[in-house]
Amino acid sequence: MKKIFMSLIAMGAGLSLAAQPGVIDVRPATPEGKILNMQETILGGHLRPAGRGYQWRPADARGGNGSQLVYVDSKLLVGYTPADGKKVEIITLDEINAAAGTQFKGMPSVRWIDAENISFTNSGVYYKVNVSDKNLEYSFKMPAGAENFTPSSGDLFAFTKKNNLFYCDKNGNVFPVSRNKNGNIISGQTVSRNEFGITGGIFWSPDSKLLGFYRKDESRVSTFPLLDINSRTGKLKEIKYPMAGMPSENVRFGIYDIASQTTIFLKADDFGREQYLTNITWVPDGKHILVQVLNRDQKHMKLNMYDVRTGDFVKTILEETNEKFVEPQDPVVFLKSDPEKFIYRTDNRDGYRNLYICDLNGNVKRFTNVDADVQYAGQDAKNIYYTSAEVSPVDNHLFRQEIKSGKKAALTSVAGWHDVKLSPDGKYFIDTYSNLTTPRVIDLKSTDLKFDENLFTAPDPVKDYAYCEISLGTVKSADGKFDNYYRLIKPKDFDPSKKYPVVVYVYGGPHSQLVKNTWLGELRNWEMYMAQKGYLVYVQDNRGTSNRGAEFEKAIYGQCGQAEMADQMEGVKMLMSLPYVDKDRIGVHGWSYGGFMTISLITNYPDIFKVAVAGGPVIDWKWYEVMYGERYMDSPHRNAEGYEKVSLLNKAKDLKGKLLICQGAVDNVVVWQHSLSFIRACIVNNVQVDYFPYPCAEHNVLGKDRIHLMDKVTMYFEDYL
Repeated sequence: MKKIFMSLIAMGAGLSLAAQPGVIDVRPATPEGKILNMQETILGGHLRPAGRGYQWRPADARGGNGSQLVYVDSKLLVGYTPADGKKVEIITLDEINAAAGTQFKGMPSVRWIDAENISFTNSGVYYKVNVSDKNLEYSFKMPAGAENFTPSSGDLFAFTKKNNLFYCDKNGNVFPVSRNKNGNIISGQTVSRNEFGITGGIFWSPDSKLLGFYRKDESRVSTFPLLDINSRTGKLKEIKYPMAGMPSENVRFGIYDIASQTTIFLKADDFGREQYLTNITWVPDGKHILVQVLNRDQKHMKLNMYDVRTGDFVKTILEETNEKFVEPQDPVVFLKSDPEKFIYRTDNRDGYRNLYICDLNGNVKRFTNVDADVQYAGQDAKNIYYTSAEVSPVDNHLFRQEIKSGKKAALTSVAGWHDVKLSPDGKYFIDTYSNLTTPRVIDLKSTDLKFDENLFTAPDPVKDYAYCEISLGTVKSADGKFDNYYRLIKPKDFDPSKKYPVVVYVYGGPHSQLVKNTWLGELRNWEMYMAQKGYLVYVQDNRGTSNRGAEFEKAIYGQCGQAEMADQMEGVKMLMSLPYVDKDRIGVHGWSYGGFMTISLITNYPDIFKVAVAGGPVIDWKWYEVMYGERYMDSPHRNAEGYEKVSLLNKAKDLKGKLLICQGAVDNVVVWQHSLSFIRACIVNNVQVDYFPYPCAEHNVLGKDRIHLMDKVTMYFEDYL
């Protein structure tokens, strides 16, 4: 049926699928309607599908409320229990204002603390309100300058101020945890530049009696100057930036005892001063904590247990080694049915990110057994729920698998990308999905599949616009082992007898997936803007990107850009085989890793790419950060040949086409040294290149500045392609 349907779509679009290899789905063009302008392209929230916020009310101590869905309806917070179909008024806006003494005109964004209490903030004041008796439990003014504000499960709140860590109680009384006088020593903030799944630096114990935190010492880390032009004479802002092959930060993990007001540090010294500590997990017994300790080379990881009272090392539960890299991304999750066992995710044992059930004695058993990357989604007493790419790498589906028997069931069936929220008792889930032709659907379903109710279906937000045809397809990777997915947007009023210029938009780096079976195929609005101007726009994932397994991801190791370029060129060859592609007018655009890819492509294939616009590009990996750079390129000392091969400084002399480089002048991710050094190499080689800095922008140019940026990018293609 699918094949017949797709054939009819293709015939209606005026071409055969054979004319475009690898097509798997098509969204037909809407010829009539409005044309995008740049302001709505960049800032137009109305172009995205509407949505509604649903969340689950926490279960109480007896398990009640474990399946109560909560949502805002006008000025009410409503609870809906699908088992009996009852809707109840939890609390009204007037009751919130009366309890808190606030004057909200609309329902504030609330956080559920437990089954009976919600919290919210307003003008720097934190409020806790009981939804049963509609009374204010307490409120307090959040400390001035507080950052990383982190509530405990009780009534304590940790926060950072400058480089120190503090906590306060419900009365607003503040207590110091650290007293760092040296500005190079920082407590309670994120570390390792947010790699390895690290998103913060504060970790309350489940009983709120202990406060875990990262402490990093950046004394040996080199600085890089960023130019601030906003003063009369300008000034330099020094940032700590550990470059590949150079000294990095020293990270320790501290545990502060609220009662005794003392701190101990874990005796985690497996790999020396510059190891990484990640995926912190409190053990249910309250006596131990688990830490994944990774060596600086990122080839050896130990999952270690420590005593939370003394910091003593207890034992190593399991280890991972890999000649390329080990990349821990997830804290372990303990089983509700057996607190001695936990769920662990890795791609290092069987080639894909699968789930394993382990115990504290080091026994490891594979749980999910699929040749696809999976993601933990929740559990109940008998089952583990996970989402997976096993149907297709561009689809995401939910599965249930019994812990004891391993019996498995698929819980979503509609083609597309499903994001799910499991109820606390595991009986229901909120299924939010879209696909190429479906903007957004939110369904409520039971995990036994006996209940299915639509909560919301978004209207088509672009029905009044002249959107062009979008197709999803595949092209073989350069090594012939994989299908790489792409999306192709055809120009407005497409005529297969004409020839059109092509813009290839590229990222291509790790932890990315640009092509998914989501609404409009994960389209960026600028792509449609360019298609409406008469361009074919092509976007493709390649080896090195995510959600395809270890071999696919690690193909780039030691020589970033090489496998990626080879795969992108297979897509370009496919494009050049199409009769409506103008082979002499192919351009490429990308940002960050995509900027690196853009310059790599136009300099390695100067006879193919006529025009390129690169944003915030990595030019030489020796100037990029330790954590990311050394994972994929190893150390410059051990892999000097690889660094030399992929450095774009060596490629400046090969530039033939038109190249524009844009960069934020205060970029703290890809520092200015990269692009300025490439400009210098072009000058030395007497090669012309265009350059446009954004003086007050960091790595990503945002807001109204971005309108200017994308106008600049568009004009460059209009002028030269």
